[in-house]
Amino acid sequence: MSVSYLVSYAGTSADGNAFHARYRDAHASILRGMPGIESLILHRPVAWRDPFSVNPGGLHLMAQLVFASSAALDAALASEARRRARADFASFPPFTGSVFHQAMESQVVF
Repeated sequence: MSVSYLVSYAGTSADGNAFHARYRDAHASILRGMPGIESLILHRPVAWRDPFSVNPGGLHLMAQLVFASSAALDAALASEARRRARADFASFPPFTGSVFHQAMESQVVF
């Protein structure tokens, strides 16, 4: 099993495409420097239809950073790359909403 660090952006950006491009093209380069990071997966909303009544999430973006263990995640969070990533958020297009961070054990079932 691995550990995923999920960063969820619930809200809107003045320029959604620029926000996503900034994350993918510049911010990801900083995250790549985190020790022990195995992958970065970006999740963007798409139009969808569910025939059942569900509560849509309303996320603007979800970033999934994958590590081998909780210890590897902890080392990455204490790294210089993490500090640089936090400071880099000020360079993003304006975002209105909330940002949530969550570490989760990941298990691929199929």
